[in-house]
Amino acid sequence: MDGSLNMRHRQVNPDSMAPAHGFSHAVVAAPGTTVYLGGQVAFDGDGIVVGETLAQQYGVALGNVVTALEACGGRPSDIVSMVVYVTDVGAYRSDPSGVGAAHRAHLDRHYPAMALIGVSELVEPSAMVEIVATAVMPENENGSAVPGGAKSEQVEGGRSGDPRP
Repeated sequence: MDGSLNMRHRQVNPDSMAPAHGFSHAVVAAPGTTVYLGGQVAFDGDGIVVGETLAQQYGVALGNVVTALEACGGRPSDIVSMVVYVTDVGAYRSDPSGVGAAHRAHLDRHYPAMALIGVSELVEPSAMVEIVATAVMPENENGSAVPGGAKSEQVEGGRSGDPRP
């Protein structure tokens, strides 16, 4: 069965497949500008990992994904795909209401195509979750991409994406 993520992208959840709970089996993205969002962990503005539970860190990391997307001129409903890496799949499974509440706080009931992958560790030792996402900012009626926010050459807050000192 097809559904609507928003007025621009279309989620596809075939009746012949198991029901999708908290994600979509597939998303057909409208034409537009693709935004690749780098892996986000639960860093606060000072680069400190915050959140004592996986659900709390999920919320902060997803908030960081949304902040980066909004800096590009996008909005949460533009996210078409997410990969969630966790260091404890059991903790993710054991708190569906906490993870769901954190998800809805940033994406409401928008469910992109998603994968959950368990890993032994993340690059930031205290991080329990990292989220990588892809968004498509659909074209407007004139065929041009939705106007963007920050330009790619700008460095917000004096930080660059280069991890080297």
